Amino acid sequence: MKQKIDTKAAPEAIGPYSQGMIFSDLVFTSGQLPLVPETMEFVQGGITEQARQSLENLKAVLEESGAGIDTVIKTTCFLSDMESFAAFNAVYADVFGTENAPARSCVEAARLPKDALVEVEAIAYKK
Repeated sequence: MKQKIDTKAAPEAIGPYSQGMIFSDLVFTSGQLPLVPETMEFVQGGITEQARQSLENLKAVLEESGAGIDTVIKTTCFLSDMESFAAFNAVYADVFGTENAPARSCVEAARLPKDALVEVEAIAYKK
């Protein structure tokens, strides 16, 4: 049976979806935008700050589910501009490391919700 993930440590859903879902030992997160949970506004700054906030939001959803950054199997990353790829990678590597980083797809999107610069979703397993 599936179970909804709901945490105040990450932005609330801005549409008809859940922050994430648990099925058995697997965790599926919705795309995490760089919104500050308390204000529901974007973090100030550019791609580096937005990438870090999106990944912090992802971490909060994962931890609420019983998973964590260290149990992520696959991520899908959306960038508004592929010119930001190197800066995004620097933050991503800081969070996930390089030795046992999850599988990943990273694509440029024509437009992200609220005109974000980045959005990240993940599949993980519960610890």
